[in-house]
Amino acid sequence: MSSHEQSEIYIICDLQMFQLLHLGREYPTGYDYFRTRLKRAFIKNRQVSDPEKIDVLIAHGNYVVKELEALYMLRKYRTLKKRYYSDK
Repeated sequence: MSSHEQSEIYIICDLQMFQLLHLGREYPTGYDYFRTRLKRAFIKNRQVSDPEKIDVLIAHGNYVVKELEALYMLRKYRTLKKRYYSDK
């Protein structure tokens, strides 16, 4: 793997980490819990150097981002539904 490819991977991982940290601010069990779990996941995979395995890990990270966004949208929907509709 060339140094250019490796630097691109580091940039993608950093952006993904910051995106996940931003989404974790409103995590139901709290930001500290989310941050420690995220850090543990990144540390566990820091020795991975196989480009295919890195692509799989990045794809999994994107999946987690989409799941968190869906979780927050569902929470927002439920809140709006409680506000504007009565339980008849």
